[in-house]
Parts: sequence; structure tokens; C-alpha cells
Amino acid sequence: MQADTGAFIRLVNHRFKFPLFLFSKIPSAFFSGVRIREISEEACTVAVPYKWFSQNPFRSTYFACLAMAAELSTGALLMAHTYKSRPSVSILVTRMEAQFHKKASGTTLFVCADGLKIREALAAAVQSGQAGTISALSTGQNERGETVAEFRVTWSFKARAV
Repeated sequence: MQADTGAFIRLVNHRFKFPLFLFSKIPSAFFSGVRIREISEEACTVAVPYKWFSQNPFRSTYFACLAMAAELSTGALLMAHTYKSRPSVSILVTRMEAQFHKKASGTTLFVCADGLKIREALAAAVQSGQAGTISALSTGQNERGETVAEFRVTWSFKARAV
């Protein structure tokens, strides 16, 4: 499988193109302030602020906004490793598990460092022609470095017929 990971990373880092993608494809993430801060082949960091649009009645970030950021930190890595790939690969979330440790009352940064594991699983599935799954961990920390939440997102993927 040949993906153009570098092109995807450049797209994500583009000042206008990726925010436009969020606005058009994931408007709830756009309006909640979910943003990719950093991405490489190995890891992705996504920020979600505590603000009016992402708050809950308990003066913290709504869990769904935290989940969006966690999912994006894992999903962006899958998208990077499948961007413009031949054959193309369909991806879908099949499971999400979360543990909440602290109140999210400021900016929370979610980091997924499973990029190489994701790339290997995708390559094995494409080579075998079978569907595959991978469970990626995203850990959210507050500005003090304390763990706020941990999400395990399970993705299913399969190469499309050529």
C-alpha cells in the first residue's frame, strides 16, 4: 500500500485548507474549537478548549467534545496513512471506550502515539486482502500535565476493490 502521508501532513498544517475541511465535514468539531496542534507519521496531538460552545452545565468540557478530540487524534493518523493510497481504504470507528480522571476545565490536549502501529496494521490488511482492526489509545492532559481522560478508539478498515 502506498499512501502520501507527507501530503496529508502538509494539508493538515495548511492555514486554511484543514480548517475548511473541519468546517465542511465535521462542523461540530470546528465550532467546538477542536484543532490538530501537531501531526507526524508517529503521533498526533489535538486540542479542545473549554469555552462556551464546548462546555457542559458542570463547568467543564462536555464529554462529547473530549471524545471528538480523542477520535480525531487517532483518526488523523489513519487518514494520514491511507491518504491517496492505492487501493483506497475505507475506515470506520467500531468501538470507543473512555475513562475520565479529572475535570476538564481548560484546554485539553489529546495525544495518540500509535501511528507506526496503525501503519503496520493497515499494510498487513491491504496485503492480505482482509479487513482489519486496530485499537488506538489517545490520552488527554490538561495544562498542568495531569491526565484528564483516556480514550481507546477501535477502527475497522478494509482495502476497497481495485
